[in-house]
Amino acid sequence: MSDSNDWPEAESFRRKLLRWYRRRGRRDLPWKRVPTPYRVWVSEIMLQQTQVATVIPYFERFLQRFPGVNSLASAPLDEVLHHWSGLGYYARARHLHRTARFIVQRWDGVFPKRIEELVALPGIGRSTAGAILALAFDQRHPILDGNVKRVLTRFCAIAGDPGRTSVQHRLWAIADQLTPERDAACYTQAIMDLGATVCTRANPQCPRCPLSNDCKAYALGRPEDFPGRRETKSLLVRRALFAILQNPAGEVLLQRRPPAGVWGGLWAFPECPAAEVFSPWCAREFGLEVLDQKNGEILHHSFSHFRLDIAPVFARVRVSGRGVMEATDTLWYNVISPPAVGLAAPVRSLLSRLCFKVNG
Repeated sequence: MSDSNDWPEAESFRRKLLRWYRRRGRRDLPWKRVPTPYRVWVSEIMLQQTQVATVIPYFERFLQRFPGVNSLASAPLDEVLHHWSGLGYYARARHLHRTARFIVQRWDGVFPKRIEELVALPGIGRSTAGAILALAFDQRHPILDGNVKRVLTRFCAIAGDPGRTSVQHRLWAIADQLTPERDAACYTQAIMDLGATVCTRANPQCPRCPLSNDCKAYALGRPEDFPGRRETKSLLVRRALFAILQNPAGEVLLQRRPPAGVWGGLWAFPECPAAEVFSPWCAREFGLEVLDQKNGEILHHSFSHFRLDIAPVFARVRVSGRGVMEATDTLWYNVISPPAVGLAAPVRSLLSRLCFKVNG
């Protein structure tokens, strides 16, 4: 643990930040009203790479269905993914489910209070663990999420890619020196709020910032140059042909994705390999006879590292063999009364654009 005297500005930094937070901080967010370890944990996982405005309705629906760690642990993964559908980065939901079961099995549903135990759980890194312990238990732990990195790199004018190990080490050291011995929960929420609402990535509101008089990036007149930009790479484009197969009852065939990889564990349309002829492939893979088919408009879906161009083929089919009935990783999805399963965003979009009416 570092002594705050290592950095003379630390006390002034904390005082100004906390005074601003008491006046301007976001106190009405749903996870702040009752900051139990479970609620804080769920909110922190949802907020990874996702804006607060997007998270709020998902958080409220998720907590209504899974109000505690025991209800989350006992729920089927399909239902958890269903309540996550549309939020993206679905590994987060799978990690939540696995961690909930681990907490129930290992600690009888009581959230661990040691950072070493938290970082050993799926989906919880050092910063997330520190935030959970600070916000739920008022323990002193530094955090370094995206908002905090931005505040610190600007305040100290730290150049370079914040993802580089050397820059990371420096930022962690500063975060540790700034984190107070007392009032850790308030401080942690304050610095995250400042990064989210004032020290924003684009168009930072420097005149409104309580730290601007001491901010080195502001003094230089170029706060938006910090953090340093990561090296940009050309976006890889992948292509997939989605087979949207509708039976005479109007149900659509879905297939569960493998546990790992894109949309892991979610239900999606089967993908027809580029080298295959569509109708024979449907017959061989699923025992389905294609009655008619129609190509849909290309749908573009962006991931963090690549773009997926989806070519949908809408086809009416009838069962001519036993293949699809025997498969355990397929289901006929009723578009009128849909089951509670996890769907990837493009799948939900395409289901809403079905060009065939139920019963033809």
